[in-house]
Parts: sequence; structure tokens; C-alpha cells
Amino acid sequence: MLRNSLIFLSQSEAAKSVVVNTPLRAMANRFVPGETVDDLVRAIAEANEAGIMATANYLGESVDSEGPATRAGDIYTKVLDQIATRGLRANVSLKFTQLGQDISEAFLQKNLGRLLEKGHEHGIFIRFDMESSEYTQRTLDAFERLWAEGWRDIGVVLQSYLKRSAGDVARMNQLGARVRLCKGAYAEPESVAFQERGDVDRNFIELMQMLVSEGNYPGIATHDERMIDATTGFVEREGIDRARFEFQLLHGVRRDLQKQLVDDGYNVRAYVPFGEQWYPYLMRRLAEKPANVLMLAGSVVQESPLGFLWPQGRSAR
Repeated sequence: MLRNSLIFLSQSEAAKSVVVNTPLRAMANRFVPGETVDDLVRAIAEANEAGIMATANYLGESVDSEGPATRAGDIYTKVLDQIATRGLRANVSLKFTQLGQDISEAFLQKNLGRLLEKGHEHGIFIRFDMESSEYTQRTLDAFERLWAEGWRDIGVVLQSYLKRSAGDVARMNQLGARVRLCKGAYAEPESVAFQERGDVDRNFIELMQMLVSEGNYPGIATHDERMIDATTGFVEREGIDRARFEFQLLHGVRRDLQKQLVDDGYNVRAYVPFGEQWYPYLMRRLAEKPANVLMLAGSVVQESPLGFLWPQGRSAR
């Protein structure tokens, strides 16, 4: 119920005004460093200084008109140039729908094509994010068309809650394509997705083992310490070089865990989002972690007319 409420608030303009017009905006910077490319670059540089690589993501999806899709392409072009100019250890991750997939395949090809050329020019890897199951086959079909055209510094995301993903992992391993493995976050029907957490986790571990042992430098994207322990344990048992894969975690989430993994000799990459759509992203992050809800609740009360009800000096951490 709490998760559903937060997802509802992510779509509320009234709730957004509270966050935007109070010091809560500064708290949001923990998860989203800002709205501009300069804000993104600063966050990536800080991550690199801590021994952590980064993936840049301009927030947004499901664009249905050419103007916003073209602007998204323009921003990603600037991001690619900045990564190269500043020598940052980073790549980018984008959504086909953000660049115009729902407008037309011809428009998507044109808008995406310039980013592929720019990425190739700079030697920067580009990942295609996965959306709901409605787009899974379309995304993989578009990826395979690009692969057949000879693009190689590209990769996809596969989700362990989808029942089809074992076949998709096998196909990507066969191609030699890089995969980011995550659990998945969309509400999906039982016909296509596992509904129980245990089933999703078991599938995650099976897919992780396929990717780490047979894949091309996969990204194991999770904050779940059980999944991380399953990965490190498998690597140790099988004698797999830690350089063959990386862990991926969200910017601002489990920073202690990110540091520990780096200290333990694993490659770690932070997924760093930025842009004007930071508010719904923030609310989704809060929906995922109760501790973050408490921190936000304390701040909201203290900044509201009911602030006197929140005990002075009490921390919501």
C-alpha cells in the first residue's frame, strides 16, 4: 500500500510542489544530482574519484512528439562530448521510446543514429534500457538490427522477473552482446512475469550465472545483498576473474555497499540519472526503500505548517 501511494504521489503536481519548494529538493540530490549536464558531470567525476564508474541517464520515456525526442538526442550528444572531453570513466544508457520509437521507426533511426556515431567517435558504450514487457521484443529486435549493421559498442538490459529472459540471455551470449541484468520494476501479468519474489530471485541467480560464466562483461544490477552474495560466491567457487563483470547500483543508494565492493576488488558502476523529470524518479526510489520514506516524512513535516508536531532534534534517518 505504501509503495502504491508513493507511485501515486509521483504523478501528483501538488505533492511535487511541496518537494520543489522546500529544502527537500536538496535531499533529492542524493538520488538525482541535478537537472543539467554540468550537474551530471560533477556527480560522475565524484564517483570516479571514489573508484566507481558511471552510467549517465537523462530521465524521460514514452515521448510521442518529435520536439522532445530531438531534445533528448541533443542532450545525449552533449553528454557524450562531455564524457570524452573530461576523460570520465562513464557510458550512457537511454530508452528507445525517449528517442522516438513510438513516433516512427524512421525517426528513431535518425535520432538514435547520430548518438551511435558520436559514441563510436568517442569510443563510448551505449546501453539501451528495457521498459515494460510491451516493449521487450521491440527493443531486442531494434538491438539486433543495429548489431547486424555492425554496431558493437552497444548493449541491452534484461529483467529476471520475465519468464522469457533465460532465452534472451542465451541469445545475447551467443551474439557476444553486453547485458545488464536487473530484477525489473513494472507491473506485469502472470502470463509473462513471475509474481513471487522467490521466483524472481531464483531466476536472477540462474541468469547471473549464465552471464558471468558465458557472457561478455555483464552488469549485475542489484542492491539486494543476497543477490550480490550469490554472485560473489559463484565467482569464487568457479574461479571466475572479477574483471569479467561489474556490479551496478543506483547513484545515492547503498553508498556503503558500493564502497565495500570497490574495496573488495570488484568493478562497480553507478547509474546516475539527471534531468527535469527528477521528481517521479525520486518518488520511485523512495517506494523501493522504507528508510528513505522515513527521512522524507520527517523533512516534509518539519517544513509544513504541522512542523511543531515533529519532535525537535529528532532524526528521520
